[in-house]
Amino acid sequence: MSLEICLSFVVTFILSLILVPTVGKVSKQLGIIAHTNKRTIHKGVIARTGGYGIYMSFLIGTMIFLKTDTQINAMLIGGFIMFLTGFYDDIHDLSPKLKLLGQIIAALVVIIYGDIVLKGFSLPFLPDSVSYIFAIMITILWIVGISNAINLIDGLDGLCAGISIIVLVTISLTSLTYGRSDISSLSLLLAGAIGGFLVFNFHPASIFLGDCGALFIGFMIAVISLLGFGYKSSSFFTLGAPIVVLMVPIMDTFIAIIRRKVHHKSFSEADRNHLHHKLMFSLELGQTKSVLILYAVTVLFSLCSYLYLFDKVGATILFIALMLLFELFVEATNMIDRKYKPFLTILNIFIKSEYLPSIKDTKPYQKIIQKAKKDML
Repeated sequence: MSLEICLSFVVTFILSLILVPTVGKVSKQLGIIAHTNKRTIHKGVIARTGGYGIYMSFLIGTMIFLKTDTQINAMLIGGFIMFLTGFYDDIHDLSPKLKLLGQIIAALVVIIYGDIVLKGFSLPFLPDSVSYIFAIMITILWIVGISNAINLIDGLDGLCAGISIIVLVTISLTSLTYGRSDISSLSLLLAGAIGGFLVFNFHPASIFLGDCGALFIGFMIAVISLLGFGYKSSSFFTLGAPIVVLMVPIMDTFIAIIRRKVHHKSFSEADRNHLHHKLMFSLELGQTKSVLILYAVTVLFSLCSYLYLFDKVGATILFIALMLLFELFVEATNMIDRKYKPFLTILNIFIKSEYLPSIKDTKPYQKIIQKAKKDML
C-alpha cells in the first residue's frame, strides 16, 4: 500500500475529527436532533447530522488526492443527491416515496452519466440490449438496496460506522491485490472520514449519522463495489464479493422484509427486532458488546471474501459455517417469528432435546399424519 493512499486515510480522518463536533454544535443550535421512536434507544439531546461532517471531509479529501474523471464525477454528483435526500429527511422527515425517488435519481446519475453498471451480465438466448436493460435494473436495485441496508443497521452507537469501515478497508485491500489503487484510495478516503466520526459516535455517542450520513455511505459502498472490487470480468465477482462482505446489513434487511411481511406490517415501520436489538435485548449484552460482536462477524465475512482470492475451498467452508450459525441465531432469537425454526427442528431429530422444537409439532408433519389417517379409513 503506497504512502499516498495511507495519507489519504489520515487526512480525511483528521478533517472529520475537526468537522464532526463543530457540525454537532451547530445542529443542536438549529434543533436538528434525533427524535425517539419504537426503534431508537438513545436518551438526551443528540445531533443527527454527523453525516455532514463525513461528507465534507470526504469531499475535501477527493479534491486533494483523487484525479477526477467521468466516473468519479458521476459518483460525487450521485452522492450529493443521496446526501441531500437524507439531509432533508433529517430535518423535515420525507415520505418513503419521495425518499425512494431521491435514491433512484442518484442511482440513475451514476448509470447514465458515469456508465457504472453491473459488469459481465448477460442472459442466454436474448439480445445484448435486453441484457443491458436487466443490468441497469439490477444496478438500481443494488444501489438503493445497499443504501437502505446500511441505513437500517444504524441502530446502535458506532454500529453502522464501524461496519462500514471494515467493509471499505476490505474493498481497499482486495482492490490493491488486483492493482486497482484508484478504488483502494477512494475506499480509504471514505473510511478515514467515517473513522473520525466514529470517535464521537462510539458508545456513548455524542452525535449520530442521520440519514444524510447512512444513505451517503451506503450509496458510496454500493457504487464503489460496482467498479468491481478490482475484479476484471464476471457479474458474479462484481457483486458476489461485496454481497459476502456486506452480509450483516444485507441479511438484517432481508429478514426485516420477511418479518414485516409475515406480520402484515409496512416495511417503513420501525421495530426492535433487528440483529443488534436481539443481541442487546434478547441476549442482554448491552450496546458495546453487541456492536463488537457484529464487528467481529463482519470481519469474518470480509475474511471469506478476501480469502476466496487465495483459497476458494477454505473460504467456502468458512462462509457456509457462518451462514449456519447465522440461521441458528435467527431461529433461536425469533427474529422472523416464534414458529419459524426449521433448522432447529431438523437438528432436534438427532439431538432429541426437550428444549428444541419437535418435528411432530410442525404443521407439515401434522398434515401428513392427518392425510395418512384419512387414507386408512
